[in-house]
Amino acid sequence: MLKTVLRQTYMGARCFPWRLAGATGLYSGLHTPVQFVIENADWAIRWVGEHIRDEINLLRPDTVETTIQPQRIVSRVVHFGSQYMWLAWGHLLSRRNRYVTSFFHGKPEDGAEVGRHIDRFLASVPRLSAVVTAAGLIENRLLEWGVPREKLVRIPIGVDTRAFVPPTPEQRTAVRLRFGIPCGAVVVGSFQKDGMGWGDGMAPKLIKGPDIYVDAMRAMKAAGIPVMAFLTGPARGYVKQGLERAGIPFVHTFARSHLDLLTCYHALDLYVVSSREEGGPMGLMESMASAVPVVSTSVGMGPDLIVDGVSGGLVNGFSGEELALKAGQLLSMSPDEASRLKQVAGSAVKVADWSVVGRSHWEQVYQHLIRQ
Repeated sequence: MLKTVLRQTYMGARCFPWRLAGATGLYSGLHTPVQFVIENADWAIRWVGEHIRDEINLLRPDTVETTIQPQRIVSRVVHFGSQYMWLAWGHLLSRRNRYVTSFFHGKPEDGAEVGRHIDRFLASVPRLSAVVTAAGLIENRLLEWGVPREKLVRIPIGVDTRAFVPPTPEQRTAVRLRFGIPCGAVVVGSFQKDGMGWGDGMAPKLIKGPDIYVDAMRAMKAAGIPVMAFLTGPARGYVKQGLERAGIPFVHTFARSHLDLLTCYHALDLYVVSSREEGGPMGLMESMASAVPVVSTSVGMGPDLIVDGVSGGLVNGFSGEELALKAGQLLSMSPDEASRLKQVAGSAVKVADWSVVGRSHWEQVYQHLIRQ
């Protein structure tokens, strides 16, 4: 509690001079019209903001900047990459800004702390010009909670379909050799952060379903599938420990950048989304674009993009056994059936290409706010 109070006091002290200067007309800002507030960590919130910035600036140069220091922003459109950052900063900043936040996931059932956070978010909605969400499930949830329809915009989380593409046979062979993957292994991907904090991650972040992923891998192994896990991302200690105890081999690598994930997808036979709650995730779209079949719980954008058995596999519950059974169905498809599924998935995910996502942010969110 004391740490939170001290942090808010420090942030308030940083913001106050600029807020006062803006209110008195002594300062009107030196920034592009749209400021997208990202996290310092090289992870999803940063990647989303940078892609939106780059795509809009191709259409309208010098329109969007990303920042991790919003305290000096005055008389601009300010888009927070998550509702958590909005609640941390928004009440401290200039009233002359027009505020937007992304809200990707969260519900009271996720825990008392999340419930209190959502109450605070809903109380802040009158100060927001727009709320951007990615998934139909979350859009409906926000409407049920009373977020005004006219403030709510659904735009998918994106994927670069020019970069994330199916591998050639030679590329697939090369990357599997690079990571020491045996010829007969069925490689099942999970590219996320699912441990608490940024250390080893031995304490699981259960909302991301690391326990469900391990259970699914155990069930696939018990069904006779020669599974091997391919993990990326920080804080994967809980999953690695579970796989070791189950005698399931795994690869764990750290991509140096978002685009370094490309070759990781080329090694996969299947991608599993085991989360209990999601906004996307990005791995869903990147797998579909890379011709990797996806089996997912019914969270985030999964129900928007996956038609069960047609463009991937979708389960209704949150058990590893369900995911394993669905995985077995996809893996047992004939070559022609598997090829059709990959083609349909590749076509379905084009609605989330970053070029479409960037243009949608400009046309549906920023354009009219800049004119106000």
